Amino acid sequence: MANCVWSPQLRQRLFQSRPEYEALYGGAAGGGKSDALLAEALRQVHIPHYRGLILRKTYPQLSELIDRSRAIYQPAFPKARYNATSHCWLFPSGAKIYFGSMQHSEDKVNYQGKRYDFIAFDELTHFTWEEYSYLFSRNRPSGPGTRVYIRAATNPGGVGHSWVKERFITPAPPMTPIWSQMEVDTPQGRKSLKRSRIFVPSTVFDNQKLLENDPGYLANLAMLPEAERSALLYGSWDSFDGQVFSEWRNDPTHYQDHRWTHVIDPFPIPAHWRIYRGFDFGYSRPFAVGWFAADPDGRLYHIREYYGCTGTPNVGLRMHPAQIAAEIRKIEEEDPILRGRKIIGVADPSIFDESRGESVAAMMERAPNFIYWSGGDNTRLPGKMQYHYRLAFDRSGFPMMQVFHTCRHFIRTLPALVYDSSNVEDIDTTQEDHIYDMCRYVLMENPISPQETPESQALLLPPELRTEEEAHFFRL
Repeated sequence: MANCVWSPQLRQRLFQSRPEYEALYGGAAGGGKSDALLAEALRQVHIPHYRGLILRKTYPQLSELIDRSRAIYQPAFPKARYNATSHCWLFPSGAKIYFGSMQHSEDKVNYQGKRYDFIAFDELTHFTWEEYSYLFSRNRPSGPGTRVYIRAATNPGGVGHSWVKERFITPAPPMTPIWSQMEVDTPQGRKSLKRSRIFVPSTVFDNQKLLENDPGYLANLAMLPEAERSALLYGSWDSFDGQVFSEWRNDPTHYQDHRWTHVIDPFPIPAHWRIYRGFDFGYSRPFAVGWFAADPDGRLYHIREYYGCTGTPNVGLRMHPAQIAAEIRKIEEEDPILRGRKIIGVADPSIFDESRGESVAAMMERAPNFIYWSGGDNTRLPGKMQYHYRLAFDRSGFPMMQVFHTCRHFIRTLPALVYDSSNVEDIDTTQEDHIYDMCRYVLMENPISPQETPESQALLLPPELRTEEEAHFFRL
């Protein structure tokens, strides 16, 4: 052991021993994620034709990873050489490990025609689903005898938070294999194929070497604000740095009493309440339709949704506007809550654009569907602020907007939204923001004023979520 350059800790060893095609490691800061990926990439460097690829979102983010590779790779393989021009390690056998980036989605074509036995993504939530899934096509053997697989590590948060959570976290408990089945038509007939993936959680508590070398690091994480602390210290996927709506709460224990939660059980809607229908059109991207009930106090309830997504994150159904209108008409005729009600339609004003032919709105208004819309207020920042005003809890624990637990796509996508790095007051529009936009038009149709000043909102958290700092403040 005296000459050992690097050895995995228990949780890293568990991650590196997994047989699944995809494995995600991490969920919190300080778990030794980057080291685990760098070491895993070495597994097959004794094979001359082996090719590995380690990715970060941008090249500047790669610099620390490359520096760390020098500390591991060079002592372990003294004859290995790093080429700074091609960002590639060449090993004595002839094997190569490349470091790459994909700052923009179109950069994925830089990997077209290439093959890699091993592909690793560091900070996977910085990537979109399109970028990640494209590399499946590049993950193929460079020659006989290699193992072909994908590994990733990440903290919660980032533009890819929603799809990563949906793919690795939500389907099964940690350390439980998740299976996907695909049907493929081959010359020999239809064939059923399977692929497996798994989430291996880690936190700073799994990295005893770090805690021994820097005992104060644990205190650093503990001092973070609530959302960042939950994500980086404990690996929570429900709150994270950069989250737009950090006030979001989904607490099943309060689904019935409606206090301190934004998600609630469905209930019958009184006949005198107003009903709104919101719409954000999409073709190659998903469209979003949502129904909302407004009570006499102005509180909104998101009671039903119709989301035009294939099941693949951010990929639309490619439905014609008249087809969408027909489905809306069917829903409103069959749903007992909506049937026979006067429904006020509010949509993205761009559906009235006639500069390239008949407008989307006109196609939906035609017989036999007769689905009508008015143009919504599309001012972005006031619309975002309406979310904040409505999500705020009053002193009794009731917000001004709540969502039926049956609206699963709203519940999945809204808390995953992050801020735009170049427009820090607005959300990042490269995300799955279609339901957010749809709801925004309805909120702007029913604007409210803030119920509390920002400084007093800290006091309006449920007692179990208050920290000592949040529970006491002094006005001078």
